[in-house]
Amino acid sequence: MKSCAISKKGSIVGGGYSNRTRATKFNPTGKKRKYPNIQKKKIFVPELGKSVRIEVSTTGMRTMKKNGIYKTLKKAGIVK
Repeated sequence: MKSCAISKKGSIVGGGYSNRTRATKFNPTGKKRKYPNIQKKKIFVPELGKSVRIEVSTTGMRTMKKNGIYKTLKKAGIVK
């Protein structure tokens, strides 16, 4: 299963009933797996002087932008 290296987000099973279904009779809509927006990125870490390849969600990218790349990657256990 693919998951974000930083936020540890993975897929979830979603689904349910539309309001139209609730109003008429029992008619299941089925379940659908929903995936996070995971992208492969090559990120340069200035503190190490090298690039790191990770699979990260867009939420994880925002976290890196906010807190700093090195600090976030170190907390996630990707870099030493």
